[in-house]
Amino acid sequence: MNDAVDPTSAISARVRIEREARGWSLAGLAERSGVSKAMISKVERGEASPTATILGRLSGAFGLQLSMLLALSEQAGERVSRAAEQPVWQDPETGYTRRAVSPRGGGMLELIEVTLPARQRVSYPSSAFSFLHQQIWVRSGTLVFEEGAQSHILDAGDCLQLGPPAACTFSNPGAQPCTYVVALVRR
Repeated sequence: MNDAVDPTSAISARVRIEREARGWSLAGLAERSGVSKAMISKVERGEASPTATILGRLSGAFGLQLSMLLALSEQAGERVSRAAEQPVWQDPETGYTRRAVSPRGGGMLELIEVTLPARQRVSYPSSAFSFLHQQIWVRSGTLVFEEGAQSHILDAGDCLQLGPPAACTFSNPGAQPCTYVVALVRR
């Protein structure tokens, strides 16, 4: 990782803001997301760094794409996104890293660079994909992408357009990290 700002405390604050804006209790968010009340409380207090799966479930409960939840945690920026200033988030469970490449000012299109370590996998519920069109472009390594019952093996240079929202798993069966770019556009 580089010297980019660690967004964990901003994510913690954003989760609380989103929950409170809806008038939901911790128990209400836990019921809607499938994440335990204790874990949500730890995330909101900044005592636990949420995994990619937890963030996917929380964003789905809020009706936000994961990238939007993370973008809302970041402050609006300029039209240029300098590599050294791009927020990088690391999943404490898998070592998966997510770099927000697009400028923070927003827009319809978001580019996310992900590095998935060797022999790791990350799963998301279908609710994490219900509000966006998404393509995955593999830059290096091999990515096995499970989209519901369908499985896609993607090698460097391959690009996949996702189908209708389904539970998805990103896995790297190789001995080297897999790097891919996710392009997201809101539906």
